[in-house]
Parts: sequence; structure tokens; C-alpha cells
Amino acid sequence: MAQCVQSVQELIPDSFVPCVAALCSDEAERLTRLNHLSFAELLKPFSRLTSEVHMRDPNNQLHIIKNLKIAVSNIVTQPPHPGAIRKLLSDVVSCSQPAEGLVANVITAGDYDLNISATTPWFESYRETFLQSMPASDHEFLNHYLACMLVASSSEADPVEQFSKLSQEQHRIQHNSDYTYPKWFIPNTLKYYVLLHDVSAGDEQRAESIYEEMKQKYGTQGCYLLKINSRTSNRASDEQIPDPWSQYLQKNSIQNQESYEDGPCTVTSNKNSDSNLLSLDGLDNEVKDGLPNNFRAHPLQLDPSSDPSNSIDGSDRVKCASSLHDTKKANTGIIHGACLTLTDHDRIRQFIQEFTFRGLLPHIEKTIRQLNDQLISRKGLSRSLFSATKKWFSGSKVPEKSINELKNTSGLLYPPEAPELQIRKMADLCFLVQHYDLAYSCYHTAKKDFLNDQAMLYAAGALEMAAVSAFLQPGAPRPYPAHYMDTAIQTYRDICKNMVLAERCVLLSAEILKSQSKYSEAAALLIRLTSEQNTWKGMDSDLRSALLLEQAAHCFINMKSPMVRKYAFHMILAGHRFSKAGQKKHALRCYCQAMQVYKGKGWSLAEDHINFTIGRQSYTLRQLDNAVSAFRHILINESKQSAAQQGAFLREYLYVYKNVSQLSPDGPLPQLPLPYINSSATRVFFGHDRRPADGEKQAATHVSLDQEYDYESSQQWRELEEQVVALVNKGVIPSNFHPTQYCLNSYSDNSRFPLAVVEEPITVEVAFRNPLKVSLLLTDLSLLWKFQPNDFIGKNNEEVKELVTSEPEMIGTEVISEFLINSEESKVARLKLFPHHIGELHILGVVYNLGTIQGSMTVDGIGALPGCHTGKHSLSMSVRGRQDLEIQGPRLNNTKEEKTSIKYGPDRRLDPIITEEMPLLEVFFIHFPTGLLCGEIRKAYVEFVNVSKCPLTGLKVVCKHPEFFTFGGNTAILTPLSPSASENCSAYKTVVTDSTSVCTALTSSASSTDFGIGTGSHPEVIPVPLPDTVLLPGASVQLPMWLRGPDEEGVHEINFLFYYEGVKKQPKVRHRILRHTAVICTSRSLSVRATVCRSNSLEDEEGRGGNMLVFVDVENINTSEAGVKEFHIVQVSSSSKHWRLQKSVNLSENKDAKLGSREKGKFCFKAIRCKEKEVATQSSEKYTFADIIFGNEQIISSASPCADFFYRSLSSELRKSQAQPSVHTEKQSMEGAVRLIQKCSEVDLSVVILWKAYVVEDSKQLILEGQHHVILHTVGKEAFSYPQKQEPPEMEPLKFFRPENTTISLRPSVEQLSNLIKTSLHYPESFNHPFHQKSLCLVPVTLLLSNCSKADVDVIVDLRHKTTSPESLEIHGSFTWLGQTQYKLQLKGEEIHSLQLKACFVHTGVYNLGTFRVFAKLSDQVTVFETSQQNSMPALIIINNV
Repeated sequence: MAQCVQSVQELIPDSFVPCVAALCSDEAERLTRLNHLSFAELLKPFSRLTSEVHMRDPNNQLHIIKNLKIAVSNIVTQPPHPGAIRKLLSDVVSCSQPAEGLVANVITAGDYDLNISATTPWFESYRETFLQSMPASDHEFLNHYLACMLVASSSEADPVEQFSKLSQEQHRIQHNSDYTYPKWFIPNTLKYYVLLHDVSAGDEQRAESIYEEMKQKYGTQGCYLLKINSRTSNRASDEQIPDPWSQYLQKNSIQNQESYEDGPCTVTSNKNSDSNLLSLDGLDNEVKDGLPNNFRAHPLQLDPSSDPSNSIDGSDRVKCASSLHDTKKANTGIIHGACLTLTDHDRIRQFIQEFTFRGLLPHIEKTIRQLNDQLISRKGLSRSLFSATKKWFSGSKVPEKSINELKNTSGLLYPPEAPELQIRKMADLCFLVQHYDLAYSCYHTAKKDFLNDQAMLYAAGALEMAAVSAFLQPGAPRPYPAHYMDTAIQTYRDICKNMVLAERCVLLSAEILKSQSKYSEAAALLIRLTSEQNTWKGMDSDLRSALLLEQAAHCFINMKSPMVRKYAFHMILAGHRFSKAGQKKHALRCYCQAMQVYKGKGWSLAEDHINFTIGRQSYTLRQLDNAVSAFRHILINESKQSAAQQGAFLREYLYVYKNVSQLSPDGPLPQLPLPYINSSATRVFFGHDRRPADGEKQAATHVSLDQEYDYESSQQWRELEEQVVALVNKGVIPSNFHPTQYCLNSYSDNSRFPLAVVEEPITVEVAFRNPLKVSLLLTDLSLLWKFQPNDFIGKNNEEVKELVTSEPEMIGTEVISEFLINSEESKVARLKLFPHHIGELHILGVVYNLGTIQGSMTVDGIGALPGCHTGKHSLSMSVRGRQDLEIQGPRLNNTKEEKTSIKYGPDRRLDPIITEEMPLLEVFFIHFPTGLLCGEIRKAYVEFVNVSKCPLTGLKVVCKHPEFFTFGGNTAILTPLSPSASENCSAYKTVVTDSTSVCTALTSSASSTDFGIGTGSHPEVIPVPLPDTVLLPGASVQLPMWLRGPDEEGVHEINFLFYYEGVKKQPKVRHRILRHTAVICTSRSLSVRATVCRSNSLEDEEGRGGNMLVFVDVENINTSEAGVKEFHIVQVSSSSKHWRLQKSVNLSENKDAKLGSREKGKFCFKAIRCKEKEVATQSSEKYTFADIIFGNEQIISSASPCADFFYRSLSSELRKSQAQPSVHTEKQSMEGAVRLIQKCSEVDLSVVILWKAYVVEDSKQLILEGQHHVILHTVGKEAFSYPQKQEPPEMEPLKFFRPENTTISLRPSVEQLSNLIKTSLHYPESFNHPFHQKSLCLVPVTLLLSNCSKADVDVIVDLRHKTTSPESLEIHGSFTWLGQTQYKLQLKGEEIHSLQLKACFVHTGVYNLGTFRVFAKLSDQVTVFETSQQNSMPALIIINNV
């Protein structure tokens, strides 16, 4: 069984409590009615005692009663009607549903992880109501009245007289033979007189005086003054007083049967008070409508076969149910106890205590003693009279097997004063006051007497209570006699035909067995009462069976080794019986619980049956989401059903939807679960579709839905856009910058609202999947959206627009008339919206008609819903519905809270903001090549078209490979092409030369700023030279574009990002971009190597040395596949700020250098420094170009495109060298140090080799031209025109520690550092000194320090003598430097400094003056220690004595 809120030790005493009647005067009832409560209801929350109670048993032993509770109820003179009880129990179960958000109990058994409701509150409510609503019977006294409270008001004219009337009324009801109900425990019923006093309205002195009179008349133990209503009801709203009554009033109790019987019912209190109405919680309206036969065949009564008045007329039944429901609705929202304060609550609590302590318990104690005395006096009689019978029943065990053989005398009735009944009375009294030892012994004695008389009903009752008493005995002196209960159940059910009492036995015994973990026995007991015998068939039988089967299922799952499949099977049986009993919600819940076991275990037919039942039950309950979900499970791709059956399921499914939509034709469209939509795969594209290629014109690739997402590619585009935005914003990326996204998908950043431009289409790609073996046909498929225009805020425009006709002037919607998805096919649909107005757009989902293709199918074995056409017919049913596109955002994982919980961010790809009109650029490439030789120069054209209604400006292009293309420098537009160049269709600007200037260089100069390559700017961002910098709406412009093949062979993807802005600045969209990816395949051409070395023999005109020789090796490494015959080297040019080529020193007479396949040529040139005046007048960005020509035409290397590509290769080389940025200042200063020290060996000379290649293609000879660059940095170091492949380093031993100094490679070598300072000493070689006159000889010495570098150097001269080895002392002797022992100096660049020193000698000899040490470091090196400088040769001095 499921877990209960109460333990069985708490449940049983709470189910059997002393019953007290209440009889009120009209005035007293009126006082309590001010609180919307009857007197009995007023006491209900306080009816449990808060302290222990003591009483003495017949042996005068003290007995403690814990948690005693009493039941006070108004006197009702007719027993509750069985029909009312049935209705009440059904309603109690209906109203008790699983709590929302209840944490289920997770049980792991084998392969199963089941979410099972740990508690079943509906069963507990049923059990409590069932036990409380049991009518009093003659064979037991547990629910007979022990006492009666007589209640009058202090405001009555003569309260004492009123008490006398009430007492007489009670006496008449109890002792008049006209009244068979209610039942009274003993003839001498305790009467307790209660005077109610209204504190707010009554006279307190009068009340006290009346109370004194009552005490005189009835004794202090028999009366009480109860003061209530301390505040007026109109002050009820001032402060909040707790309402403890609501929880009790919801648990319905039967007071009378006014609603169920035509004749008036006799009530002793106020006849018109609404407390006498039967308060029943009805079902929800929708459920009640679905259960019109709640009372039909529901015989929950003591003797159903003999009482024809039990059946209720149908019209009365409906009238009753509706009146009860109205009553319930009217009573909701009523505040109970509005006139009571917390002090009044305490007074009521105190009243109950006083009544129990002073009235009820002494009365019970006295009654037990009297009964005990009677029994003792009867013992001798019983010994003689029943001696023969006792031989048969001397044992404690009852012969259960022979019980069916006993004569059926269940109808035997004892007279009230029969001694057997006195034993039973005493037993019941002891049981009610928790004296279980004495109760057991009395029940045991009574059981024997009843069996002797074969009074089976009485015997079964005694057996039942004896078993319960034995279990509840403190200290458990004897085991629980389960066989007593089994006998009692069998007797009630088979002999007495009383299922109500049998059910009570089962409920109690099952709880006891469960508490002893005997789940198997409990389950067997519960199942025993669920058999569908014809005698007991009916809705009460179904409800009882359903509840007991569910509890049996819980027993199976709670066993030590859980029996999961038995649990599931019994839950299915329980669901079936719940369904028959009209409890649709509980039926649905049971099927859903069982589904967990069958789901995913391959029992597909069982799964389909359960899902089908769940679907139908949900549909009946109007739980459309559940119905959809269940039907969907039948139709999903794991379904083993045939196509025909799936078609039948689909028809039923469409029929359900059809009915639902017909119920509310104007309501919202239903959600359709077919076909599946993979929401996260939804892609949104902003903009027009790409134009196809037109002849030589090729449109920019841009972005389209046909392109697959690539993370690396998107990162590259982002970096390109950041570069150009940073340049436009003066080197800083704005904080509100976000990269432009034209296509949004599950990989893009969708945390912000995307921006769309008015009049530009929005395309949404929706991914559908059909899981069925039946084709699905979607018709009139379009997007569902909600739009809020910016200038219409405040109007009612939030409703969902469905069709294109709804608001065509706002948003145009594309409709796909037919969209067929074949069986088990995945297919995408692209749907467009055309925004015509600015505002906020929300794309909610798709709307369509779902149907199947016309065809005929015959399906057997599928029960269709009523009205669904089955059999052979044309499938034409379709349903209009929608599916929402609900996209879950990314999982958040930044903060600690997000990491510890599961939170998802927003995904706003379907919520674009429509902004004002923006310019729109289209780019076309004309004569754009797909294949080039490495270094080949080709001229193409690019066309820019503004297709919008706004002018655009600020056009720029950014590319990771700026060395690949150029639009030409500033000089390109100014200088027209020469005629000869136009004849040859050359891409270069050329000039015809005469033959005399073959070997000498022609010089020119150009600034890098003319070509858009300044040192401080972004070399990858290139402004597009538009005329007037503005492109007007509808205008187009064509510009030349030179391309140079990359130096590495292979396939290159080169990304161009075109950036442009509107002339009118927009706050939301500041710029727009257009992307293009060019794919170029390059093949090998030439390989160039060059070295430079110093020339010692040559001097220039000014007599300064430093001329150099440049050696250039050119090799043709082209393979014959490209069809290249030979290469001609037509010109070699140099470019540098400080050097230039002067002339060629080739030994060969051949002036035209041709290279066939795999041939190599060698060139030698003389290079000289540029004149100082030229260098001084030129700005730092001016380069000197020198051209040495090997043909008849000079290519002007300082003009476009030759200089463009040179500058681009130069800047890309610089970028590569700066690719590892130095992070620490130490590193930066280190690099500075290396620069200064290495400066003297740098040359900074670049060589450009210009060539032509002759290619044969389709028997035509083409001339290709190109150029290679070699950048020479260092004397003696070889440089290459193409990037060298790095050899993989040899395997090093694995290191398990972190190297401490990672910057060592950046430090200058010790050899370089130790040559910063040159030192020399000036002193006399020999010195004469008269030691006999002066013992100390002083010699002046001059130390010269020379700084070899051009930077400031810190120098430390340390004169302290550190030589400690004895050899050096012997050879050189020792002397001392006088004066300062350490000097710290700073020498400027190339400065010479002298220090005057004095050496002191004490005797003659030869001494080495070179004992000082010199340390030096560059001044700006903070973190580096001084390095010891190289010492000169030993400086020896001879000291002579004169």
C-alpha cells in the first residue's frame, strides 16, 4: 500500500472515538451561526485534547489516554441514506487529486526507474469518509452516543427553563419507541449543560448569575459557561484571524438527508438552518457532465436487497446534484469564525478539556465499573449455563473452516439488556479510551458467547475488534491474529452479505499488515474484495475495487524485491475499474502510472493499447494536451503498427481535433503535433535571395540558406568586421557593437533581438519530419506572427495574424498552397515574410491544414470514436491548426548559481525588430579568374550597385589577405596607361626605354600612404575609391581590380567583407556588410632566393664605405601541367628607405633572362646607400624604387599595381613578425635591446622580380605576367620569396616541470652584451719611487670607457680586488686602488669617457693593473642586471726603488 500521513497506531484510535450529541436551542444556534458554523462545527477543530488524560480501570489501576479525540455532532433522527453515502464517497475521491508539483517517489527496481506517487490522498480521504459515515448498528456500540451537550443562550428569557425543555427533548428521542435513530450507548446518557454567552452583545453579569444557578442545580461537574463572539462581524476585515475550520468543513460529513428525500426530515435543532444541508463537494462541471450515471447501481448500503427505497429517481438525482453544487459555490469565500478572537479559540479549547476531564471521562469510568460489576456477578451463571459450550470453544482459536457449516443466524437480534451485549459494550468502551488489554479480553469473551449462539454478525464484529485490540496492545504481548480478521471478513461477506463491514475489516487489516511489512498478505487481502460478483456489481463496487486494486499495486511495488510488472498490471486493472466507476481522472492517472513500466520495453501492442486508452480518457476529460500526447505516442516512428493501422490512428486523431475545433470555432487554433518540427534547427535569413551568375558577371556569394554553418568561417567573418569597425571608430570597437548576422541558426548568438530592414524579406526555414508510414499533406502553409508597429502602440494590435489578407499593408506573408511530406521523410520549408512597416515582429509558429493524400484504406480491429467514419472511404479529412516554434536557448553556465541549477538563456532569432530603410549593396565580379600562377598579376573589374532607395557611403573592403588584390593607389587614377601597355593588355604601367640604360638603375620614389598602407592604419582594411565617395540609389560603378596569385600553391579561399554605411545615420543599424568568398587555385611558378653581403673593396663617390652586393637566384619550379613554356625575367627592382640597387654586375652578355622548366638563373647587383640629403628630405614612409631592366620596357615599380603588391607583401611580412605580440614590458624592452644591438647588421632592402610567362592554351599563346618579392633583413642571411616550411623539431625528452624563464629566447646573447663597452688604461710602463723616504708609492692611472652602441648605457666600474688565489698573489703581487672603489656612470650613444684613478704600492715589483671589473647594461633595461664586459690584455707596470 502507499504511504499514509498517519501511522496505523494513529489511524485506528482516530477512526473510533467517543461520540457526543449536541442539542441546541434556536437562540444558541443563532449565536454560532454568526460565524457561519453550527455548534458541532464550531467545536470540531478543538476536539482533540492537547494533554494526556488519566482514568482508573475496574481494578483501580491508573490508565493513561494519549491524544484523545471526541466527535461532537448534531442529533439527526434518521440514518444517512445509502445513496447519499455513495455520492459522498464518489465525490470525495473525485475531488482528491494528486497535488500539483508533488515530488514523486522514485523507485529503482532492476531496469526500471519509476516515478510513483508516494502517497494516495484520495484513498485516505475515501477511507476516512467511509469510516466516519458508517451508520450506527445494533451489533456494536463504537459509534453510539455516550453523552449529550444541551446548549442554550444567556440571552434567552429563561435559560434554565430552556435547559429543561432540551433535556426532555433528548429523553424523548432516546426512550420513545418512535425514534430508532440515533443510537445511544446506555440508557443513562450523560447530559452536559452549556450556557453560550455572546460577549459583544450580551449582559455578562446576567450570564454569570445564570451560570451560578446552573451550578446549584446541575453541579459544577455538569455545566459550563462558554463565552464566544468577542468581536462584531463588521470588524472581521481589520485583522487576520486563522481559520481552522475550513480543512474540517471540506471533509464532508452527513448531517441529514434533506436533499435526498421528499418527506421532511425530523431535526431537533433549527429546522431552517443551512447546517442541515448535506454539504458535498461536486466534481468539476466538465467531469460531472461526463458522468450522468453516478448513482446508478451504487448499492453501498447495509441491506441493499431488501430496501426498495434506495434507488433514486433520475430527475431528483440531477436536481440534487445541481442544488448541492450551487450550495457549494455559494459557500465559497465565506469566512468562518469571523466573530471569534484567539481568546475565544482558547475558551473553546478549554471548554472541550473541561467537558472531557470533568464530564465525559468520569462518566465512562463509572459506566465501565458498572458493566464490570454486572459481568462479575454473571460469571457464576455463565460457568453453569455455558459449561457444555465452553468445551467446544475452550481454545482461543475459532474454527474458521466450519464457519460456513454453521446455521445462518446473522439476523438474530439480542435485546438491549442481554448480558452478551453488556460484555460487548464494556469492550467498546475500553477500546474507545485506549484500554486495549481489557478490551481484548472482553472481545474474546464476547466472541465465544456469540459463537455459542451462532449470532454470526455479532461474532464477526467481536472477532474484528479483538484482532485490532490485540494489535494495539502496548508492548505487543501477543502476535496480530490475522486469522480473526480473515474469519470476520468471510462472515461479513458470505454469511451476513454486508460488504460495508467486510470492507472496513479489509481496510483496517491491510493497514496493520502493511505496518508489519507483510505486503504480500496485504495485497492478497485487498484483491480478495475486488471480485466482480453479480450480487455486488455496481458503481460502489467499481469504486471500491479500483481503490483496493491500486493499494494492492502499491503493495507489490513496496515489497523487499519490488514486483514491478504486477504493480503495472494491477494499476491497469484499477484504471479500468476507476473508468467504470466514472472516475475518469483517476483512471487516466492509473494508466499513466502503469505506462512507465510498459514504455520502451518492446511491448508495443500493450503500449499502444494504454496510449489509446489514455488518449480517449484525456479527450473525455477535455485534457487535450494529454490526448494529443497519447495519440502522438501511437503515431511516432517507433510504432510497430502497419501503415493501415497508423492511417486509422491518424483518422481518429484528426477526428478528435475536428471535434475540438468545432466546439470553439472562434477560439484559438489547436496545436498539431504532426509532422514533427525540429525547432532548434529553424534558420532565419534576412535579405533577398542571391542572384544567379550572368555570363562573365558573378554576384558576390554573400550569405544564403544553402550554405552550411562553419564555426571557423563565422569567426573569420567576425574578426574581419571587427577590424573595419575598429578602423571607422578610430581604433576602438564600440561597446555596443555586435557582429552582423544575416543567417541565424542554432550555432549563432541569438541572445539579442535581430534587426531586419523594412521592405527586405525575412525567410524562415522550418525543418519538418514525418514519423508515420503514411504521407502527410500540408496545405495553406504559412507563418504565424504578431506585429507591433512603432507608431501604433496603444491600439489593439497584439492579436495573432494568420493570413496574408489580415494586415497586408503591415507584413506580407507567403503561403505555400501544398507541401507534401512522404512517409518517414524529413523536409524543410522556406517561408517568407515581407515587412512593410517598422516595429516589433514576433514569429510565433506555422499554421496549416493537416491531412493525408486522397486514397482508400480498410482497417479492422480499431474501435473508432463515435461519428468517425471507418471502413473503405476516401480520406479527405483535414484540420486547420498551428505549431509553435519554441526554441530553447543555450544552457547558462557563467555564474555559480547557473552552474548549480539548470537555466537557459533566451533565443530571440524569431523576434526581429524591423528598422528604417537602409542602403543595400550588390557586388558583381567581372573576368574574375579561378586559377592563377603563384605571383601572377591579373586585372579584373568589380561592379558596385546600390539596389535600395537610400544613398550609401563609406565603402570599404576588408580581407585577411590584402596582398591578394588592389584597387590601385592614388596614382593609378591620375596616370593614364601608356599606349604600349594598352597594346599588350598589360596590367602594369610601362614606359619604353632606350637600350643604353640597360644595366644602370632608374630611380623613383613613392609613399606608402598613397597606396593605403600607412604604418598606423589597418593594412587589411582597404577603402574602395568610389567617385564622390557616395553611391546614389540605383547607381552602379565599375572599378578595376588587380589580383596577385598567392605565393603558396593550392586552393585558397579568400574572404572579402564589404562594409558600407548609409548617408543618413541610423541609431540601431550603423553599417551593413556584404560577404564574398573567392576560391582561387594557384600553381607553382618561380622560386626566388636572395642574399646580401658587405663590400669591403668598393667605396662610393663620397668616400664612405658600406656598399653591398645583392645575389639573386631565380628558379623555374613550374610543372608542365599549367602549359607554361618559359619565364622571362623582364625587370629587377629594389625598394628601401635607405638602400637602392645601382647596377647589375652580371658577367653574362645575355640581357634577356629566359628560364625553361627547372632552370635556374643567378643575378648579382651592386647596392648603395641613398644620399643623406634624399633620406633627410623624405618622410619616414617614403621608399626609393630602383628599376634594373632586362628588356625594352620599364615597368614603373613605384606605380600601381607593382607598388601596391610590394607594399602589401611588406605589411603582411611585418604582420607575421608581429604575430606573437609581447605581453610583458620586460619582453618589449628585451626586443628593444636586441634591436639596438643588432641594428648595425640590418639592411632593410626589398627586391622585386618582375616576369612574364608564355603559356600555350588551346593552340593560342598567352602572355602572363607577375612579380615576386624578397625582403632582405640581415647581412649574410638568405631570404626567400615564398614561405619556408618549418621542419618538425626532433623529439625532445618530456619535461614534467615548468621552465622558470620562458623569455630567454628574446634576450640578447652574452657575447652581444659583453661588447657594449670598450676599455683602455693609460699609465707609465715603469715608475721609480724612493721607498726609504716614503713607504707608499702613488701612481696616477687614466681609464678610458668607450660606448660602442647608439643607446645610453649604464656602466659600473668596480675597483675592489677580488683575486684570492695564491698563484695570482705570487705572480703579480698585491696593490690597492685609492679613493672611490666603485663608479656608476651613464654613457650616451658612442660617447668616450675618462676616469682618473690612483694606484698605491708598498714595495717594488711587477703588477697587473687590469684587476678592475666593468659591468654594463642598456639604460632602459630595468629588470636586467649589468653584464661583465670583456677585459683587455693584462696591463703590467714595473715599480722601481730609487
